[in-house]
Amino acid sequence: MKFFIDTANLDQIREAMDLGILDGVTTNPSLMAKEGIRGDENIRRHYVEICQIVEGDVSAEVIATDFEGMIREGEALAALHPQIVVKIPMIKDGVKAIKYLSSKGIKTNCTLVFSAGQAILAAKAGATYVSPFIGRLDDISTEGVELVAQIVDIYRYYDFETQVLAASIRHTMHIIQCAEAGADVVTCPLQPILGLLNHPLTDSGLEKFLADHKKA
Repeated sequence: MKFFIDTANLDQIREAMDLGILDGVTTNPSLMAKEGIRGDENIRRHYVEICQIVEGDVSAEVIATDFEGMIREGEALAALHPQIVVKIPMIKDGVKAIKYLSSKGIKTNCTLVFSAGQAILAAKAGATYVSPFIGRLDDISTEGVELVAQIVDIYRYYDFETQVLAASIRHTMHIIQCAEAGADVVTCPLQPILGLLNHPLTDSGLEKFLADHKKA
């Protein structure tokens, strides 16, 4: 399973890279705004900076919601760097845009997916990634991880090449659950990834080893 970090913060991206487990980055307009990055030119420059830090795919989201606008923005984003994956919303014109961009060899990430039916359409259109938002489903008392497992089963049955990128990860157990469900990728903030390091028996075991070493 690949690990993507969901942020526009360069320091956090570098920290995840230094850990040696980072495979890519996902971003969105909200994350850019959180870092104080505004204006098309500044945002595109920031995408390039991210690509220079990581070696894997970097999802960059379009703002337009009409077909022509998404194509125009998508082609401009893809031209910034070979690692850019164009992030397209799961709407009617979005599916059309994914089909068009995929036919041109441009990688796409279909975002805001909340059902298996939407995931099927994304795969049929040729999306590189599909992003089910599990945390937001949990927020409305629906099991988000179950959707990930359902999409994985459908894709495997039909040999779809689209990768299941579990998004809206809220905590460390979400990562474990997505791994069990067979997700190809998880994307989340840095903290849930660092949470995988923690176990009280590791801490107590290391403390004992060090104490015994001092006695030797």
